[in-house]
Amino acid sequence: MNKLTNYIKESISEMKKVTWPTKKETYNYTILVIGISLAVAAFLGALDFIFNLGIQFII
Repeated sequence: MNKLTNYIKESISEMKKVTWPTKKETYNYTILVIGISLAVAAFLGALDFIFNLGIQFII
C-alpha cells in the first residue's frame, strides 16, 4: 500500500511541473494538424488518380 501512496504523490508532483498549452496554442496546433492531414490526403489522392490513369492506359 505504501508503494501505491508513494506513486500517487509522485504523480501529482510531476503533474504540477507540466506546462499545459494555452487555448490559442491548442487551436493553432489543431488547425495545423487538420491542414497537414488534408494536404497529405489531397497529395495521395492525386497520386492514386495519376497511377490509376497510368494503369488503365497500360491495360
